This record gives sequence, structure tokens and C-alpha cells, in this order.
Amino acid sequence: MDTTMSTRDLPRSNAVPMAIVAGLFFILGFATWLNGSLMPYLKQIFDLTPFQAALILGNFYIAVTFTAIPSAWIIRKVGYKNGMALAIGGMLFAALLYIPAAETQTFGLFLFAQLCMGVAQTLLQTAVNPYVVRLGPEESAAVRVSIMGILNKSAGVVAPLVFSALIAAQFTGLVGKELTAEEVTMMADSLILPYLGMAAFFGVIALAVKFSPIPELQDNEEEGGEQGTVKEALRHPHLVLGVLSLFFYVAAEVIAADTIGAYALSLGVENYSVMTSYTMVCMVVGYVLGIILIPRVISQQKALTFSAVLGILLALAIVFGNAESTAIADAVLVPFGGAQLPNSLLLIAVLGLANAIVWPAVWPMALSGLGKLTSVASGLLVMGIAGGAFGPMFWGLLSGAGDAAGQQFGYIVLLPCYLFILYFAVAGHKKRSW
Repeated sequence: MDTTMSTRDLPRSNAVPMAIVAGLFFILGFATWLNGSLMPYLKQIFDLTPFQAALILGNFYIAVTFTAIPSAWIIRKVGYKNGMALAIGGMLFAALLYIPAAETQTFGLFLFAQLCMGVAQTLLQTAVNPYVVRLGPEESAAVRVSIMGILNKSAGVVAPLVFSALIAAQFTGLVGKELTAEEVTMMADSLILPYLGMAAFFGVIALAVKFSPIPELQDNEEEGGEQGTVKEALRHPHLVLGVLSLFFYVAAEVIAADTIGAYALSLGVENYSVMTSYTMVCMVVGYVLGIILIPRVISQQKALTFSAVLGILLALAIVFGNAESTAIADAVLVPFGGAQLPNSLLLIAVLGLANAIVWPAVWPMALSGLGKLTSVASGLLVMGIAGGAFGPMFWGLLSGAGDAAGQQFGYIVLLPCYLFILYFAVAGHKKRSW
């Protein structure tokens, strides 16, 4: 039986593919946002500086720089479905690498495992994002991507909680202490069983995807002919500016989600390993608002503009506000039984609201009118994820020695990120020639 679909067939029969791909977005989110808990945890084990800790994120995201275009080539050769299964198999291999890294307490091996996980996730991103974009009309693509984003970011809420419950919670009494060799060994060994279980789970999912009824995407006849080249794609300014927008966006997103735990650790917050969940909750709220409001109330372009402006205002408040004050928590969280946390932490979490709609809005705006170039253009857009490597590194460099005040100032790196996103939203997406 032929399970190949052209893009004009997809809107009439996309329920099963959407459900399966939604599950893959959850898996992507779980493996990605686990970094927000892993970063401060390894920072404590190895007594890392903010820049060294940022390398944990850097090795994960830098993989995109040199594997996005090869990933697009692989997808063209093996298809979207086989590409998804292959990517999850790669995630299985990467998860297994964390086990010898923990047993030997070798930081370099942790970095290599992060690199391999990033390579596998790049392949998966290259397959699932254009798949979702092309499941229906272009003007509502942001809504479909927002639905996928809810699954992805919901996993970002769950992953830190799972990490805390299975691993970090038993060591909260060690926050702020100089660890003994025995305590370091115990903390490292606690990673082995969870990552073994994760590897087994990835194996099951890879087989499930391989034998699932996901139809293959096929270009429409009018898009036919030979696939476009990177050189052709780069002739489209709105695509190139979209890639740069995603670069700055992912830099901002990863800073907000994955450095918040390390910053909380510097402030002496014992439950630092769950702080990523706060950011992810705000992102889920943003995605829900996007689904409700786009396009019936607000266009993708206006939503992107609002997100950029909100990000700029929050970045200024984080850097120049009173980090020690707990006024926001006293007014919002504590009356409902929440934790009393510094304002700066909560403002970083609210960045999730500003970030939520950027990814789903930029993708359809950048892919608009590209036809046969969609596959290679998607590979270029996925390369924007490399921003997740450089954003935290610049934050780490600007954080200096790593005290709380230095790390607070490091968030100044968010300003140029949101300023460029604002430019793309207002003018960049309209450019059709250089």
C-alpha cells in the first residue's frame, strides 16, 4: 500500500500523523529541557565556572551548525518517516554515553554525549518541523506549530520535575557546600539508572515510529523537478533573515530556560533543578494564547512584534532590577502556596511568555513562497538552533567570576537578540530581494 502523500492531500487526513508527530515533539522537549537541570547539577559536581557550565549547553546546540544541512540531505534520501526513526535511534546512543561519563566522572565525556544528543535532535528537528508546517494552510501554520510547542514545552515542565524527583532531590542539602569525593561520586552515580531507562524508552519509540502509519511527504507537481540548492535558497533575504532570527531566538530561549537553574544555584535556591519548569510553564501559556488568538484576532507578524517588545522590556528589568527583592513572588506565588523566589528569577521565567510564539511565527514567514526549496530551507532554519550554543556562552563570559550579581548582568546579552527579532517582525520578513 502506498503511504505517500502530496501536501495538498495532507489537510484531509492529518489526524494520525499529527498525533504521532506531537509525541515526537514531547520527546524532543523532554531531552532538550533536561539540560536546564543537568547544567547546574554538573556545575556542582565539577565545580564549574559559568562559562564552563555553558559548554554543557554549547556542545548540545553547536551540533546544529554542522549537521543541519546534512540532516536535510538525509531526509531527502531516506524520507521523513525513516529520518525520524533514525534520529531517535541516535538519541538512544547518546543517552547510553551518559552512563560511562557518570561512572568515570569525566566532564569531557559528558560534553561528547551532549554533542551526540544534539546531532540526533537536529535530524529529528529537520524532519518534524517542515512536516507540521505543511500539514495545512500557510496562514494557520503558527497555530499547528504552537500545538506542537505546547507538547514540547509541557515536556520542559515535566523533565526538570522528573530530574529533581529521581536525582537532585536527594542532594538538596549539598547546595552551597564544597563537595567531598564521596559526595561527588554519589551525585554522578545517581545519573546512571535514569539515563539507562531513557535509552530503553528511545529504543521502543524508534521502533514504533519505524512501523507507524506516518505518510511520507511529497512535493506537489508544480513544485516538482530537482530539489533546490543552498545557493538558491540564500538568494531569498526573508529566509536568511529568518535563520538569523531563529539564531537569536534560540539563544534567548536557552538562556531563559537553561541558565535559570545555575543562576538560582548562585542565589542559594535549594530547588534550583526545577527552575526550568517555571520558564516552560510560561511558554506553554504563550503557546495556548497563540492558538486562541492567531490568526483570528492577531496576525503572526503582530504576535511576533509583541513578543520581541516584551522580551526587550523583560531583559531590561532583569538586568537593572532589584535581584534580591521577592515582591513578585509575595504578590503572585506565595498567596497560592508557591515558593518565595527573587524577582529576577521570576522575570527570567516570564521570558518564556515572550519566547513562546517566536518559533511558530518565524517558520511560516521564512518559508513563505519557497516551493521546492522548502527542504533545504528547513535545514537552514534548523541551523538557527546553533544560537543555543552561543547565547549561554556569552552569558557565561559576561557573568565574570560567577557570583549572583555577575550572572544577573550577563542577561544583558538578551537585548540584541530581541532587537533583531523585532526587526524581522517589522521589516525583515517582507524582503524579497537583496
